[in-house]
Parts: sequence; structure tokens; C-alpha cells
Amino acid sequence: MAWNPRRLPDLSGKTYAVTGGNAGIGYFIAEQLAAAGAHVALLGRDPARLHAAVEMVRTRVGSASLSTIPLDLADLDSVPAAVEALGRLDRVDALIENAGITAPGPVRRTTKQGLELAVGTNHFGHFALTALAMPVLTASAARVVLAGSLITRMYPYDIDDLQSEHKYSDFRAYALSKHAVQSFATELDRRLRAADSPVRAILAHPGFSLERTSPARPGITKPMPVMRLLAPYTHGKDHGAWPAVRAAVEPAAGSYYGPAFGGVGRPRSGKAMAASRNLARGRRLWALSEEATGVRFALEGS
Repeated sequence: MAWNPRRLPDLSGKTYAVTGGNAGIGYFIAEQLAAAGAHVALLGRDPARLHAAVEMVRTRVGSASLSTIPLDLADLDSVPAAVEALGRLDRVDALIENAGITAPGPVRRTTKQGLELAVGTNHFGHFALTALAMPVLTASAARVVLAGSLITRMYPYDIDDLQSEHKYSDFRAYALSKHAVQSFATELDRRLRAADSPVRAILAHPGFSLERTSPARPGITKPMPVMRLLAPYTHGKDHGAWPAVRAAVEPAAGSYYGPAFGGVGRPRSGKAMAASRNLARGRRLWALSEEATGVRFALEGS
């Protein structure tokens, strides 16, 4: 049967962890999974926003089972405690790495550890989280779902300047961070399969998702009119959540999901862009990520 994102299978007894689950696409991922009966752990850095998201999901899904875990991806020191909290859950069926900063600003900024803010948050933080959480994920034969972006089609993958030390603009920094996420997704899946691990890594592409065309969720989204010419090529963040949700719950999942029509449409299986599947870049990114985070990932390249 065709995948219907509005009719998910019964997810009772399943547990999903969503980084950035308090806003945007992450919020709608949490709401959709909770509505299907899953327990959802929302990870984020702002306790007040996490609380607001939990309360909003509960107004939409009266029976929602939810918890929160503090995590600041721009501070690697916060990752071990988040991993410990994940380990206290009954199980983790998927770690959905959705959180990300899309607008790092007009001037180059850095994380607490001195990494460029966009790639430090969007990729290096998730790299460390995934590496340290691997025992928890392995115990549940979990999936790691990573979030791609259309912006990678606008800027080349310059791995030699991944942290924008030689050239900076906010859009380019964001694009480089998402190139890293996409490359990490394919390299992680390759290494997991080579190690015969029960864990799988899946890249999910949200398409052209705008908050302004999302359903109203007071305190979470702010719907606004969109230009008529642009409307057919965009969708709300609720639809942007669909590829990640399908990647997390479909019984025999592929390695990539994105909207059927590029920027919009129901999610379908496919292939990541060629730059993300480049083996040499994937291996180099892995080494750069271990060096930048100081976290050794117990998966050897082959």
C-alpha cells in the first residue's frame, strides 16, 4: 500500500528521541509520532520552549506520552548527560537528529568549543551525540535519522573550508553544515552495514518547508500569507516532518527519503545527491569530525 503520512501505523510501545523537538519540523515530528501512540523524548537547550512544546502536543494529542532531555548541540559538554538520559529510556527505536541552526548570522561565530556555529551545531554536535549514544542505539537496533537540506544544491561542498575560516557568509556556512550532515549520514550507514550493526542511518530531506505555511500552533509556529507564485513549491513544516517520520517508522526503510516532487509532496525513497555519497569525502569528514569533537567513533572505515 502507498505510504500515508496521515495514517501512521500503531506505534504503541515504541520510543523516539527528537533533537530540536520543541520547534519547527522537530515539533511536528514529535506531534505526529505521539499521535500514533509512541513515547517521544524531546531534546533541546531551552527548558521553557521544551515545556511549551510538550504542552502543545498534549493539547493536540490528549494521550501523548512525552519526556524532555536537556541538550545544547553548540556545547559538546552537554552531550554526555543527554546520552545518559537516553540510556534511561526503556528503549530508543530512532534518534531523529533534526535540530539545527539555519541562520548563524552575518559575522562568523563559534560554539563553546570554538567550532564555527552552524557546522558545530548541525553536524559536530550530532556526530558526538551519535557516537556516544551508539551503545544505547545498538541495544534497541535503532535508526539514526539525519536531516538534509535543499540549500546543499546552491553551494558546493567545500570540505577544505568546512568551518568557513577562509570565506564566510551565513548561507554558505549553513550549506556547508548540511553538506556535512548529508555526507555523515551516508558514511555512517556504510560503516554500520560493514560492521554488521543492527543500527541503520537514514537521510531525510524535508523539502521546501516554511513556518509561514505551517498549521497554527500558538507559541510554536507563526503562519503568515505566502506569495501566490511561491505557494505551489512550498509546504508547511508539518509536511516537512513526513520524510523523517517515514524514515523512523517504516518497517523496511531505505537509506534516503525526500518529497516526491523535490521540494514538496509525500515522502518517497530515493538516493542522496552525489556529493553526499562521495566515499573519499565521507572518510575525510569522519576523521575531521573525530578531531574537532575529540570523540572517537567505534566504527572503523573499510
